Formats: sequence, C-alpha cells, structure tokens
Amino acid sequence: MNEIIREKILRNLETNSRIDLHDLAIMLDCDEVDLVNEVSKMEQEKIICGYHTLINWDNTSKEIVTALIEVKVSPQRGIGFDVIAERIAKFPEVTSCYLMSGGFDFMVLIEGKSMKEVARFVFDKLSTLESVLSTSTHFVLKKYKDHGVNLVEKKKDERIMVSA
Repeated sequence: MNEIIREKILRNLETNSRIDLHDLAIMLDCDEVDLVNEVSKMEQEKIICGYHTLINWDNTSKEIVTALIEVKVSPQRGIGFDVIAERIAKFPEVTSCYLMSGGFDFMVLIEGKSMKEVARFVFDKLSTLESVLSTSTHFVLKKYKDHGVNLVEKKKDERIMVSA
C-alpha cells in the first residue's frame, strides 16, 4: 500500500482503535484483505504499538494522581541516554518517558494513588538512580484534553433570554 493510504489507516486507528477494519476498508476505498495485511505488517514493524482506551478517571470514584517529573541526568559515556531511559521506564508507576530538549533531559509521567505515593516514588526510586542529578515534580490538577480528546464538556448557557 502507498504511504498516503498507510497514513490514513494510522490516523483512523489513532482516532478510533475499535473501528471495524471492514468499515475502514470501505471508507478508504481499498481491499479489506490488503488493509488487514497492512495493519498486521505495521504491528510487526512496531509502527502500531498497541490499542488503548482513554479513561477520564475524574468521572470515576477511583483516586489517581498524575505527575510530570522533569529529570536531569548525567549521561554515561558510550551509552548516552538510552540505558537511563530504559531503567526509568521499567518502573511500574511510569506511564511515559520522553527524552527532551531544553533545561532538563527527561519528562517522566507517573500515576499513583496519592501525592505521598508519588513523592515516595521520586524520593526512593527515581532520585536514587546513579545518573540522576535532579528532579522537579509537577502534579496534574485537572485534565482538559488528553490524547486529542476533550475531557471537559462545554457548559451550556442556561440563562433565560430576555428581550426588551
């Protein structure tokens, strides 16, 4: 399949991973078998890395604290940032880990049951890694948009219209 169709497949799956591949083939005007084979090929190539459900935990009774942690490290000669990133990413609390440009090296996103649990993770696990020079933790207070999805509904104007 050509790159344009491949990108359209990816965009559609990114927006709705539950889309029926038969319906997607119709939408993209391509053969269903070819589309299924292409999706399988992209999974094997690790272009498609997983299928996730986005949950707005604020609308549930479960308490989850999300934190973004800026991490400065001292990269090791010959191995750079990759080994450090792999060590950080292995922690079960870590949901994402990104190498960044700017004033710090990594942005680490974690989830915990409480601020105290997040603080304990930073203090006991993250900051004790040999290459970590410093951390700065930011707690997410409210999510408005996540993975391209608006999480907050626009409030309706319920005022009564008055005319003179």
